[in-house]
Amino acid sequence: MDEATAEGAASPWRNYFLILLDRIPVPTAVCDAYGEVLIANPAMAAEWGAAPGQLRGRNLLDLFRPRSQAQVDRLIDALRLGRRSRYPVGVSWRAGANGGERQGELTVDPVGDPSEDLPVLLALLRVHEDTPPAPTPGREAASPVETRILALAAAGATTASIGGHLGLTVDGVNYHLTRLSRRWRVQGRTALVAKAYVLGVLAQGVWPPAAAEALSTESPEG
Repeated sequence: MDEATAEGAASPWRNYFLILLDRIPVPTAVCDAYGEVLIANPAMAAEWGAAPGQLRGRNLLDLFRPRSQAQVDRLIDALRLGRRSRYPVGVSWRAGANGGERQGELTVDPVGDPSEDLPVLLALLRVHEDTPPAPTPGREAASPVETRILALAAAGATTASIGGHLGLTVDGVNYHLTRLSRRWRVQGRTALVAKAYVLGVLAQGVWPPAAAEALSTESPEG
């Protein structure tokens, strides 16, 4: 099988993996051997009130604070020696821009051919049960990512187009729309957009649709 054929065969599996990753409720990220995030799922991004694409290029050590340097050193030694085992690292982090302190365990699993010098890292986050829940917008509000999705939906953008604008997959967009539907107790995109205007999430009387908060913080023209 030549290289072009191999890439063509691998592409569908990569797409299936991305779809599955978006649907997994466990916060998950795929990183390079140095901890730089290559892909993050919506559940992981939600810990920072961000879209998955906004975590791309960030380092795990920038996002999380290890509680034990010995655990980190053990992982580094394992990578250097080419070991392929699962390594837990106790971590803490601050959820969202104004969120509280959270704690959990980041399980890092080096994957790939043992002969490869630099494996890919699969990182799964388990939040401790006694940790205060991540701050989520109340029924009368929406996160910045949800607000951008609503504004694009109000302008008539398709799910695929919304995803393209925000660096989300179709399943990623649907993940946020589903969370909003449950929070606001409405069904369907039309009802969500209408509710967003009623709650003041989207600004009245402007086109293209925009977040009410964004307009209120604009500086007046001199």
